[in-house]
Amino acid sequence: MTSRVSVVVNLIWCLLIPLSLSLSISISKDEAFSVNGKVLELDESNFDSAISTFDFVLVDFYAPWCGHCKRLSPQLDEAAPILGSLKVPILIAKVNADKFTRLARKYEIDAFPSLKIFMHGVPVEYNGPRKADLLVRYLKKFVAHDVSVLDSDSAITDFVEAAGTYFPIYIGFGLNEPLISKLAIKYKKKAWFSVAKDFSEDIMVLYDFDKVPALVSLHPSYDEKSIFYGPFEEEFLEDFVKQNLFPPAIPMNHDTLKALNDDERKIILTIVEDDTEEKAKKTIKLLKAAASANRDLVFGYVGVKQWEDFADTFGANKKTKLPKMVIWDGDEEYFSVIGFESIDEEDQATQISQFLEGYREGRTIKNRIGGPSFLGFINSLIGIRTVYMLVFVVAVIMLIQTVNKGDDEPLRVGTPDHDDTASSSVSEAEKKEYRSGDKED
Repeated sequence: MTSRVSVVVNLIWCLLIPLSLSLSISISKDEAFSVNGKVLELDESNFDSAISTFDFVLVDFYAPWCGHCKRLSPQLDEAAPILGSLKVPILIAKVNADKFTRLARKYEIDAFPSLKIFMHGVPVEYNGPRKADLLVRYLKKFVAHDVSVLDSDSAITDFVEAAGTYFPIYIGFGLNEPLISKLAIKYKKKAWFSVAKDFSEDIMVLYDFDKVPALVSLHPSYDEKSIFYGPFEEEFLEDFVKQNLFPPAIPMNHDTLKALNDDERKIILTIVEDDTEEKAKKTIKLLKAAASANRDLVFGYVGVKQWEDFADTFGANKKTKLPKMVIWDGDEEYFSVIGFESIDEEDQATQISQFLEGYREGRTIKNRIGGPSFLGFINSLIGIRTVYMLVFVVAVIMLIQTVNKGDDEPLRVGTPDHDDTASSSVSEAEKKEYRSGDKED
């Protein structure tokens, strides 16, 4: 009898132990990955589990010695509780990529800090703003409805205000949701989409359209708008959406260059001395007018004062006669139009038209981007990892040459200093190559 009871007790324990273990694992997992308003520190042991637990995770791959990372950290701390409290929460996490190199290699981290947003486990490069308030507005876009349905004037106003100024906004007045839902899904990461079902004449005056249906595009940060009255077929709708992802004339900076990365259109780049000066603003106004008639091109401008290094890559500096216009392919080549290396202040509208005419007729000279500043630009494109690889290859070649040189020379007695020097040289090269403190942000 006692033996039989003992067997039953042991059997119960065998059943309870796995159950208790599974419960403890489940509880510990929930506790570890609860959305508590703090930035979650991840490593190689819990990274995959965290990414699979939440639909949206913004991961900061950082290095402890990186100055930019230190400045970004408090911004993420400020944004974390706001994003974590959304109806569909967005978790912010960070990984010491300098320590956990396997994760860094897996996700091709070659600069610090690097931000990636994981949507349902799929990583996407984050190229948005990094200030807390702007970052929150930007990321809200990822969890918002594809198309918002607006049924009153106040709903329209609230939608535009909540959307912020970072993305363009498309509002379909009198349009059905299915008509633009496909485009809304396709361009979800680049723009806000909505349809307005009920609105007053005051709204029509405010957004400058006089009949329906109409699709209005807004660029709040540039105070620009465009109206599309049809035809409302997918091909024409998408052309309008693509052409209005950017304002008619766009200032060139690091953010806009990233945004233009997927755009296949050529860039009409105008370089001025200072884009805040009144005479530059007049030129920019003329560029906007030209852009409205040449939607197959992107019109951009930059001031030498605002971004001297970038302007210098196109052969423009403070000594150059400005404004200067070029056609840039977004890569390493640009074209100048014969007879229009620069434009005069008088009658610029005619000169811009003649410049575009000369480009379309092929009266151009091909140039390659150059200047010392372009090396830094290329480095930012190819990444630090590639630079390290080149350094490694050079070090290996030097090592081989050193060994071969040693083989060719006759054996010498009493010359230990020669061997020590070669050994020391290789050691120093290796130390220089792998010393993490030498990395750049």
